[in-house]
Amino acid sequence: MDTIMELDLVVKKKGSKVCHLCEVKHSVPAIVFSTGGYTGNVYHDFNDGLIPLYITSEHMKKNVVFVVLEYHQWWMSRYGDVLSRLSNYHVIDFSNDKRTHCFPEVIVGLKIHDELAIDSSLVQGNKSISDFHNVLDKAYWHRIQGWIRKEKEKALLSSSPTLSALEEDEETELAKYKENKKPKLVILSRGGSRAIIDQHLLVHLAEKIGFTVMVLKTDRTTELAKIYRVLNSTDAMVGVHGAAMTHFLFMRPSSVLIQIIPLGTDWAAETYYGEPSRKFGLKYIGYKILPKESSLYNKYNSDDPILNDPDSINANGWQFTKKIYLDGQNVKLDLERFREQLFHAYVYTISERSRGLS
Repeated sequence: MDTIMELDLVVKKKGSKVCHLCEVKHSVPAIVFSTGGYTGNVYHDFNDGLIPLYITSEHMKKNVVFVVLEYHQWWMSRYGDVLSRLSNYHVIDFSNDKRTHCFPEVIVGLKIHDELAIDSSLVQGNKSISDFHNVLDKAYWHRIQGWIRKEKEKALLSSSPTLSALEEDEETELAKYKENKKPKLVILSRGGSRAIIDQHLLVHLAEKIGFTVMVLKTDRTTELAKIYRVLNSTDAMVGVHGAAMTHFLFMRPSSVLIQIIPLGTDWAAETYYGEPSRKFGLKYIGYKILPKESSLYNKYNSDDPILNDPDSINANGWQFTKKIYLDGQNVKLDLERFREQLFHAYVYTISERSRGLS
C-alpha cells in the first residue's frame, strides 16, 4: 500500500457554506482506482487491476466512468482494449483533470477475491473467471481478425485461390485448427533469471514427442493481442515460474499448462499460478526441479540448505528469496525426467482434441 497514492475523502453536510459547482455532471456512477503500485508487472496488472476492475464494474453493464489515480498513458494504451469492454465512457485522469465532476454514486477502490480468480458466488449473475476470459476474447479479437485478413490478402496475391479466403470466418479458422493432427506447444522463453538453459533441446524433445513447437518471448512492449492470438490457439504451454505465467488467462479452458518450478518457489508457484489455472479450467502440471537441475547446484555444496532446505532460506525473508531463488537461478532440465510430463500433456491434448471432434 505504500506504493499507492492516498485519496482523502471529505464529507460535507448539506447546506455547507463551501459548495463546488458541477462543471461536468454525469448520469452514471464512477469507480476510482489506481494504476500505481506494481503496475508494469503483468501479474499485478491482472491480479490487482483488471480482474478486480471486472469484478467491481461488471454488473454496471459498461454504464460506469473510470477515474484513475496515478494515471499512466502506457497502461491505458496497453489495456485500453479491455477497458473499452468494461465502460462506454472516457477514462478520467484524476490528477490532471481539474474540473469538478459530479456523479450519482462513486465506488472508491476495487474488489479482489483471490489470486487471478473470481468467486462467482460473490458476483452478480454468478460471473466467473471464464466470463472475464470472454471479455479478453472480445477485446482482442478485432485486432486478431485484422491480422488474419491481411494475411489472407497477402496469400491471395501469391496464390489466387478459386474460393476467396477472405470469406472464411472464425468457425472456419477453428475447423482448420482442429484438422491439424499435431497439437501445438508454446514455450515461454525468459531472458535473465530463471531461463531454461537447454531450451533448444527442450524444443527438439517436444517435436520428437509429436508437438508443433513455438518459442514465445515477450516483454512489456509486446502487444497483448499478439500474445493472445498465439496462446488462445495453443494446446499446451510450458514456462518457468514468473509473472509471464499470468498469460495462462489467454489460453482456452482444457488446454495444458506445465509450470517448471525452480528451487525455493514451490509456494508461490502453486498459489499464484497452479491453483488459479485449475480454477480457470486448465489441465495443470507442476514440475518441481531437482537441485541438480538448478544453476545453484554449481554454486553451492550438495549439503547446503540453499539446495536441500529452501524453506529455511525463505523463512529469512523476501529479500533472500528474491536474491537467491528468483534473481539468482536458471534451469537446466533433466530432459529424460521432464519427458514424462511432456508425454502426459501430449496424450491429454490428443484426447481432448478427439473429444472435440466427436
